[in-house]
Amino acid sequence: MSEAMQQRADQHAFCITGHYYTYRQLADRVRSIRAAIRQLQPTGQVVALLVNDHIDTYASILALWWEGLAYVPLHPLQPDERNLNIITQTGTQLLLHSAENHTLTATTKSLGLQTLCTTQLETATTDDTTPSQVADNSLAYILFTSGSTGTPKGVCISRLNLATFINSFWQTGFALGPDDRCLQAFDLTFDVSIQAFLTALLRGACVYTIPYGQVKYIYAASLLIEHGITSAAMAPSMLTYLRPYFGQLRIESLRTTILTAEACPIDLIEDWFTCAPNTAIFDFYGPTEGTIYCTSYQLSRQHTNLSANGVVAIGKPLANVQAVILDENGGTAPHGQKGELCIAGDQITQGYWNNPERNQAAFATLQSNGSDTRFYHTGDLCTQLADGNILYYGRIDQQVKIQGYRVELGEIEYHARNFYSGQYRTVAVAFSNNAGLTEIALFIEAETSDTTSLNQYLQNKLPHYMLPSKILFLKNFPTNKSEKTDRTALKAMIADNSSNH
Repeated sequence: MSEAMQQRADQHAFCITGHYYTYRQLADRVRSIRAAIRQLQPTGQVVALLVNDHIDTYASILALWWEGLAYVPLHPLQPDERNLNIITQTGTQLLLHSAENHTLTATTKSLGLQTLCTTQLETATTDDTTPSQVADNSLAYILFTSGSTGTPKGVCISRLNLATFINSFWQTGFALGPDDRCLQAFDLTFDVSIQAFLTALLRGACVYTIPYGQVKYIYAASLLIEHGITSAAMAPSMLTYLRPYFGQLRIESLRTTILTAEACPIDLIEDWFTCAPNTAIFDFYGPTEGTIYCTSYQLSRQHTNLSANGVVAIGKPLANVQAVILDENGGTAPHGQKGELCIAGDQITQGYWNNPERNQAAFATLQSNGSDTRFYHTGDLCTQLADGNILYYGRIDQQVKIQGYRVELGEIEYHARNFYSGQYRTVAVAFSNNAGLTEIALFIEAETSDTTSLNQYLQNKLPHYMLPSKILFLKNFPTNKSEKTDRTALKAMIADNSSNH
């Protein structure tokens, strides 16, 4: 990429809040941050990065990679307590940031961590653009996802994982070039953001970002129209919000659309084809543990597209991914039979950060093509057709996707229980609102009480997308024939109850 920066020095690399940055300016920021990191000589391999919508955030990622280091992203709008938990888990001793007044930077300083405000750095005089040589199994980044015990768990992605993904991605037939204008609509704590900016930079394209605090779908629509975006990766929920305006939109510049991060309704695709008459649409699927995407399905304008229960197929495994569907007994399910999707290959994470118990539960060695192969249990209920395409039916466990983020409902239940000092049982249930988007209802087995303090407590513990939109009180939870809490019965109550948090 360093050579590409030199070759395309005067071309636009980023458009952030309406301001353009060239590849030369990006390279200058990378060199400056890299030089500062070298001077600090951080201990350990992992550096914390407070990810803002700023050119220095993207330059910091590249600088860390070129220095042979890994980054763990911290979202500036998530609770400091959650970010400090991540810092503590990783043991990082350095925080990079481009926000001088954020409360987290003051807290980390008081804890004795080194902090580096990259916006205060002068342009480095060094012209060194040679990346450090590091082993393939060295970390590239750690992404912390929701944990059922209330503690986020870190997914470790190596350089081999990431390089293999890039190789797989190009083999899908997806193409980008220097004339492309690419939408980056995802938070940098979410792995799809890496595909959105990295593949664009690798092909010399320009990346258009969405600032924090903006209504994403409105800002994205303005970028699509005003800047003639040619390639966009979006969650289907973003298109769902835009859907009422499809009749007023005609986005002829859009050449490729990636829909990802959550199940995609087939009827939404058909409407988007009309709204964006020149776009090719790809449905990409993949858990964080599989490095961004593991399967892909290109939708057709002329032919019937595969779907299950109104949800678009997730398609075939990428070039460097193996996939198998396991039945309830752990055997390979025949074509057309539902089971758990398990994936293998060089894109699969080496494991969770300092979490051997979770590693043991999430990975298994299975026979594949005559040899022992390490597979990851996705927890997704799927079936594979004879032609290799995979249909998606939902989660086997209680994980759900909210605004593209994977959420374990148990984490919400954990914090609610802690608020009540374990006095009451709590159950979190995902449901679809009138717009077809996923929300969370929190049930508490207790007499009705004021929820103001509970809401404030949860806001200090959880990111915004995990906050329940309904809090409901029941004297006794319904039970099923196994005498377990009947989540289906609880979900049926949501539509009949108008209590909002």
